[in-house]
Amino acid sequence: MKKVAMMAVNGSEPIEVLAPVDVLRRGGVEVTIVSCEAGDKIVTDQGIYLGADANVKDVDLLSFDMIVVPGGSGVEALKKNAALKDALTTFLAESRPVGSICAGPTVLNEFGLLEGRKVTCYPGCEAGLPAGVFQEGIGVVRDGNLVTASGPGLALDFGVALLRQLMGDDVAEGVARGMLMKNA
Repeated sequence: MKKVAMMAVNGSEPIEVLAPVDVLRRGGVEVTIVSCEAGDKIVTDQGIYLGADANVKDVDLLSFDMIVVPGGSGVEALKKNAALKDALTTFLAESRPVGSICAGPTVLNEFGLLEGRKVTCYPGCEAGLPAGVFQEGIGVVRDGNLVTASGPGLALDFGVALLRQLMGDDVAEGVARGMLMKNA
């Protein structure tokens, strides 16, 4: 079974955590919500409480098949997490799958991991990205092993793109159809 680490901190965008987790689990992927906070509770940007499955201090991020970085005001805390930096650096160097949505790509940029890549992000978050990296428009962008999306309204589409990356077209399209998504 494929395993995904969904990173989460106080200030994460709730729909960018929950929607992809829902889609991935429907597709048979084991998803662990990994907290970078002291406890196992996350308070999202909208004041919604989420329970984490594990703490970053207690897991080996390299044991997962994919790491996903959500957006929200919590990205500033993610940018300071050494374990996440090390894992994302290894994942991208080894062409292992990584997903990031909304302001999440700014975390990858902070770690110096976007040079030569193609990504999208929330409008305004592209400031400071290397030249030629940001792809205009709102949507989901796949560049090899890296899947990015513009923002909260694309969280389900992002989840399907992550599922497609891990499990293939048939599984992703089947889940999308079952969820009554228009572009399934």
